[in-house]
Amino acid sequence: MAAEIHSRPQSSRPVLLSKIEGHQDAVTAALLIPKEDGVITASEDRTIRVWLKRDSGQYWPSIYHTMASPCSAMAYHHDSRRIFVGQDNGAVLEFHVSEDFNKMNFIKTYPAHQNRVSAIIFSLAAEWVISTGHDKCVSWMCTRSGNMLGRHFFSSWASCLQYDLDTQHAFVGDYSGQITLLKLEQNSCSVITTLKGHEGSIACLWWDPIQRLLFSGASDNSVIMWDIGGRKGRTLLLRATSDRVQSLCYLQLTRQLVSCSADGGIAVWNMDVSREEAPQWLESDSCQKCEQPFFWNIKQMWDTKTLGLRQHHCRKCGQAVCGKCSSKRSSYPVMGFEFQVRVCDSCYDSIKDEDRTSLATFHEGKHNISHMSMDIVRGLMVTCGTDRVVKDMGYDSCGRLQPGNWIFSTLIPELGDVCYTLRTAASLNGDPSVAPQPLSCKWTVTT
Repeated sequence: MAAEIHSRPQSSRPVLLSKIEGHQDAVTAALLIPKEDGVITASEDRTIRVWLKRDSGQYWPSIYHTMASPCSAMAYHHDSRRIFVGQDNGAVLEFHVSEDFNKMNFIKTYPAHQNRVSAIIFSLAAEWVISTGHDKCVSWMCTRSGNMLGRHFFSSWASCLQYDLDTQHAFVGDYSGQITLLKLEQNSCSVITTLKGHEGSIACLWWDPIQRLLFSGASDNSVIMWDIGGRKGRTLLLRATSDRVQSLCYLQLTRQLVSCSADGGIAVWNMDVSREEAPQWLESDSCQKCEQPFFWNIKQMWDTKTLGLRQHHCRKCGQAVCGKCSSKRSSYPVMGFEFQVRVCDSCYDSIKDEDRTSLATFHEGKHNISHMSMDIVRGLMVTCGTDRVVKDMGYDSCGRLQPGNWIFSTLIPELGDVCYTLRTAASLNGDPSVAPQPLSCKWTVTT
């Protein structure tokens, strides 16, 4: 069956499906259970809970497990139904969940860190559990024996982690704003390179092994895309949030990046366009437009008998300019600046109206977001934060949840003829006898 899908990108928005409430402290992680109407949550209130959606549409806890220490991080492997929970005391605990998600059995404890665990990744192929912590290290341990295989220390807290399963490379972000690329071996590791670009601590990472792209979000309110596979040092800056970027997810099929910030903002970036790299800021003792001295250029100030000016930088060309020569503001989405930033007068005149067309959409999660989990197949997203609430959301340009389809609502370019699996209205209402139907969909855009 052929279907024409028409979309107006500006009308797309996340739709709140339900709230999960009950935790007594901040929720540090919330993970959607693949192929199940369920969510696993970990909280500072020292509990791990598995929530299953009932016929009423509300989530109820089917598992409630109390821990010895506040839960700070979590990883879940669905095929083996194993949960790994990082704690504030530095330990990582492993559990196994029953098929009906009504029972959770303790397996073992890994003495991974001496301080709070910040991130966990489990590799089934290697049988490793890899974690980072506030003891300034990344550790990897054998899940068969429970033994420590290796550790690598940094100069500051290790805050986030991503891992390439095929090549056994780990990306570790830290509080100094650096990202370290490590090659992990059975009992050792080697530092491949260090990525520097953020001006604040790294809060989250996302690795796409297909395109070999690394995305990083930081407390400087920005996202950087690092083209690791290109091997040319290419980076793209995305800046449109007013608060710390705390969670990322890249949708490889549609070339979209979803970022969540501490103020509740949710941004969906279209990465399927040609973007420009932000320039390096140039240094100068005088304005590179009018040649007036800056305030530290004592010699030129004395020679010209003028007062020194404050230095600014044009975000488009990177030149050092004075306030008079950069009095205008403009957005420039192709370089990642979705909102107005300082540009010099000549760059402002060169920016056309079509250059200001937004390449992202922005939504309000309406709560502090510290962690996000997405199920791309079903078009679901859960967010959690310090307000103790977990929100289950979906997307649709008409305000309805349409699993498998919501991500198209913010795409601008034509995708062409592609076959996707969509669910009928009956299957959305919980009828198990109605199977998902494959549809041949052609994406078109209307204005």
